[in-house]
Amino acid sequence: MPLEGEYEPSPEKWVRDQVEVYERTGGREGNTLPGRTEPVVVFTTRGAKSGKVRKNPLMRVEHDGVYAMVASQGGAPKHPTWYFNLKAHPDQVTVQDGERVRDGVAREIEGDEYDQWWERAVAAYRDYADYQQKTARKIPIVLVEPTS
Repeated sequence: MPLEGEYEPSPEKWVRDQVEVYERTGGREGNTLPGRTEPVVVFTTRGAKSGKVRKNPLMRVEHDGVYAMVASQGGAPKHPTWYFNLKAHPDQVTVQDGERVRDGVAREIEGDEYDQWWERAVAAYRDYADYQQKTARKIPIVLVEPTS
């Protein structure tokens, strides 16, 4: 069930535009980052402070119906805002992969599980390895496990 409430589009125009095209076409268009070939999915979360519905296209890192959200922020020194949304509302997340929208529950991973998913993430999108080199923080991985 998609999250209900007021939707607040990203302040970034390219994110707003990509989400709109992806949703309008059921993922047939807008399914890669500009200039790239690796697929993306759209995650919907609830704002940690605002409570508003937020949407972000992220790289498609999936295994056995579980999706990873890699909080790389392109190697920036701070976590992306959606990371804090998930920490505040881990049970209010959906993932749209093509036409399919699934509810999920988010949980941050560590240890061996992190290492396994990091390998999957880098295999799906090689730039993650470079992003980790650019930042002193360990890039978090949050899994979204289906509830339906």
